[in-house]
Amino acid sequence: MTSCHVAEDPIKKVAIFGGTHGNELTGIFLVKHWLENGTEIQRRGLEVKPFITNPRAVKKCTRYIDCDLNRVFDPENLGKKKSEDLPYEVRKAQEINHLFGPKDSEDSYDIIFDLHNTTSNMGCTLILEDSRNDFLIQMFHYIKTSLAPLPCYVYLIEHPSLKYATTRSIAKYPVGKEFPPCAIEVYKIMEKVDYPRNESGEIAAVIHPKLQDQDWKPLHPEDPVFLTLDGKTISLGGDQTVYPVFVNEAAYYEKKEAFAKTTKLTLNAKSIRSSLH
Repeated sequence: MTSCHVAEDPIKKVAIFGGTHGNELTGIFLVKHWLENGTEIQRRGLEVKPFITNPRAVKKCTRYIDCDLNRVFDPENLGKKKSEDLPYEVRKAQEINHLFGPKDSEDSYDIIFDLHNTTSNMGCTLILEDSRNDFLIQMFHYIKTSLAPLPCYVYLIEHPSLKYATTRSIAKYPVGKEFPPCAIEVYKIMEKVDYPRNESGEIAAVIHPKLQDQDWKPLHPEDPVFLTLDGKTISLGGDQTVYPVFVNEAAYYEKKEAFAKTTKLTLNAKSIRSSLH
């Protein structure tokens, strides 16, 4: 995951985060490796800093200690008066914002790569937050092209009512060079779908076997999505084909999200030129 804003100044500072969620081990292993063997990520003229973002959660191998670190980088939490009474992750967010930000300032790091895992069958996924940012689209196109023939999906979380305050959002802008016009296929979030629940608010159905592990695959209105505990099938419904993501993600039970519906579209970016020192 990455975040950035368009800027003309050269790229100078890059951070690589692992352990934002303490039980997502790929980023943790990589960042620890680079902390001991940093030569493979260093580039001339760049400061590249690997960083473990949530060390207490990493030590316990749990998603978080008090609250989700990847949801507290908003002005309200970052602006709270420092206190030991604050949730651990809010205090860490303030510390990270001080080290790599401040958010929305000229002093912030230029790029932050935040590495995550999912229990869903999503493969390699890039998360995009701004469909109008030519830099981001160009960078994602470059990554997708570099990884080919390995599939790499782009999840567009731009939505008027679904707001995120992510760890990576304190970064300024992305990597640069000269890129021709390009287009990428993305899956834009439509809505999040909760599990069916009983009158007590408890989950009353599970993901249907035919939906399990079918992230990014077409899901039609008549297709089954849930199976109740007494064996009844619940279909998607509606009047359009969607593409499910984060199907049965274990960390999202508490967020009341069984999967998210997306629609597939194409984003175009103009040619760009930027400098990279």
